[in-house]
Amino acid sequence: MEQGKRRIEGLLKKADRALQEGIRKADRVIDDAEELGTITARQAARASRGIHARAKKEGDQIRSRAARDISKGVSAAKRMTTDTRDDLEALEVLGRLRKSKVITEKEFREKKKRILDRI
Repeated sequence: MEQGKRRIEGLLKKADRALQEGIRKADRVIDDAEELGTITARQAARASRGIHARAKKEGDQIRSRAARDISKGVSAAKRMTTDTRDDLEALEVLGRLRKSKVITEKEFREKKKRILDRI
């Protein structure tokens, strides 16, 4: 009976050592996983900062181009408005010159056509 008891105790000690070794291995795996998670998080943060910086730079470039294009469009519209106003005034002057017989009807039509073609 004593021998059976010692044998059971021996088996229990072996089982306990095996459990302790399993726990140590599991702890090492968990530590490795935590370290890998930390490294991955740092890499993700670094990549995120890089993407954010590129997106900001591209956004700034797009806003700059848009402002420049809008400015060009506004300038062109102002020029067109001024040119059209000038052309309409020129037509009025031509009409008065024709009415006062300073230019002929043919000259009036030719100049009027050139002006209207520009508008």
